[in-house]
Amino acid sequence: MSDNNNQEELSDAELVTARDMARAATMQPKNSPLVTHMYTADPSAHVFNNKIYIYPSHDIKTDMPMNDDGDHFAMRDYHVFSLDRPFGKVNDHGCALDIDDVKWAGKQMWAPDAAEKDGKYYLYFPARKHNGIFAIGVAVGDRPEGPFVAEKNEIEGSYSIDPAVYQDDDKEHYIYFGGLWGGQLQQWNSKNEHTGDIYPDDDQPAIPPRVAKLKDNMLELAEEVREIEILDKNGELLKAGDLERRYFEGPWMHKYNGKYYFSYSTGETHNICYATGDSPYGPFTYQGKILTPVLGWTSHHSVAEYKGKWYLFYHDCQLSGGETHLRNIKMAELTYNEDGTIRTIDPYYN
Repeated sequence: MSDNNNQEELSDAELVTARDMARAATMQPKNSPLVTHMYTADPSAHVFNNKIYIYPSHDIKTDMPMNDDGDHFAMRDYHVFSLDRPFGKVNDHGCALDIDDVKWAGKQMWAPDAAEKDGKYYLYFPARKHNGIFAIGVAVGDRPEGPFVAEKNEIEGSYSIDPAVYQDDDKEHYIYFGGLWGGQLQQWNSKNEHTGDIYPDDDQPAIPPRVAKLKDNMLELAEEVREIEILDKNGELLKAGDLERRYFEGPWMHKYNGKYYFSYSTGETHNICYATGDSPYGPFTYQGKILTPVLGWTSHHSVAEYKGKWYLFYHDCQLSGGETHLRNIKMAELTYNEDGTIRTIDPYYN
């Protein structure tokens, strides 16, 4: 890895894997993996029936070469996990949905999320259609742990990856989504038309995440997909070249003291950042980092409240010794300052 010419031939994902496999031997994680009998990532956490339920993706070993589009992330099913208390024993409820039972999906069931309404539970997930284009599907179950039965078709009007569903105080549900590079968000314009890869210049506004309200049936979009504005403190849109702050993937929404907190991953700079606003649609003003970089190329999170305390759920590559596509989910307590800002979490001891 000391030869510069060889480094230039490696993808970013390959370089990060080599770096993290070296770092893994020396880093001291503050938190232990929640699940150790399989590889899990992208944890979406919710409290249902006084339990914490976690909906992660399932990493599996593959011979697919690494690349920056994430083709080596070959996940094909979902397990649901529950905890009776924070940091307690984790229960694996088994396979909740397999790609063989999703007619419209071809491969790569990446980061999911879940929601509840009127006693029914809904699992939202991305997958590549048989034509290679990502869309978002939904499956329905009678229990938070599933099993779930997928709808015959993807959600009409959906695209890209990383669905996150938020229930507001008025019981309306909103779905947030979008991921760059392999997640294909750069292939969709503001009119929700598929255009192929188009990236803005560094001094232009960054590609924005997306949001839409869901219909009461939880299976369809109630409106056209909207772009989300993320602004700096001067009210200017974050720029595409602002890699430390601009949106890349992994959206999440939660509410604290009447404010909406929109959080996300910055991708290749590996931060989990957040911005706040007064509407579930935004605009949101950038505030800072929730989580500093973890071992691994990706960073993906969720935030949940349980019995008056707040928790961050995230992943790294501790179990695999730094293999970027073989990850494990973790949790940490999340705290706020008096002004509502979030105290940044460092996942490792210095």
